[in-house]
Amino acid sequence: MEQKILTIGLPSGSLMEPTIALFAKAGYAISGSSRSYRPSVDDPELRIRLLRAQEISRYIEHGYLDCGITGHDWVEENGSDVEEVVKLPYSKATANPTRWVLVVPEDSPVKTTRDLDGKRVATEAVGITRRFFERAGVKAEVEFSWGATEVKVPDLVDAIVDITETGSSLRANKLRIVDTLMESYPALFANRSAWANDWKQEKIRHLALLLKGALAARDLVGLKMNLPESGLKKLLEALPALRNPTVSPLAQPGWVAIETVIEEKIVREIIPSLKNLGAEGIIEYPLNKVVY
Repeated sequence: MEQKILTIGLPSGSLMEPTIALFAKAGYAISGSSRSYRPSVDDPELRIRLLRAQEISRYIEHGYLDCGITGHDWVEENGSDVEEVVKLPYSKATANPTRWVLVVPEDSPVKTTRDLDGKRVATEAVGITRRFFERAGVKAEVEFSWGATEVKVPDLVDAIVDITETGSSLRANKLRIVDTLMESYPALFANRSAWANDWKQEKIRHLALLLKGALAARDLVGLKMNLPESGLKKLLEALPALRNPTVSPLAQPGWVAIETVIEEKIVREIIPSLKNLGAEGIIEYPLNKVVY
């Protein structure tokens, strides 16, 4: 009997660690990722390949990978014909999307995109950039940059198109954003033939459900406490953050147990209030997955 295997591509580089951590919360232990592009995983039906995010969509489209995680930006850059399964809003530093931005030195006379007509622009995302200028009706010379793009202005080119998450690197290099070309989150994409295979589609859907659940739990915690039953109404009125909690009677008459899921940033603000309203035995605990 043929062994059923799903081959998935995961991004190396800056997205590797947050991706491995996301898979860990989803229940998949990936090891050896820092030493090999073929790390091991504790699911015998999964085969993982670590590749540059820029390449993953092409390998999915051509069938070398059944599915993979990469950004919408690289799917657009490569013009890849792939099936989007689920968006996965995470990135290397924050939960914000990455942005491709048009950038010039702080003291550049360039104020708008149109000011770059006839000028030279360097970028790694040549396709995205050329289409952006075409839509704007601007004839700029776009050239591929092999890296360290931010150091090329103004000596080598008039502007660059670079990727940023927080903008801190651009500010540190005394660069100014003129326009935003696109925002991008990672997503799980599938090869269309793999998606048409019943077993592979079910496996990919299962993986997507767990990854989405892990992301949903990212900013949430569980909260448990005991409370005199007489104080329940007052507590719920005073703390609207505790929406739809589970309330269960305790063995001790007149007391109830309350359990809820809540944003972690809210907990630090409400625990003193909970205590003042009579709550006891307050427990906060982390969550791996929240599946809606």
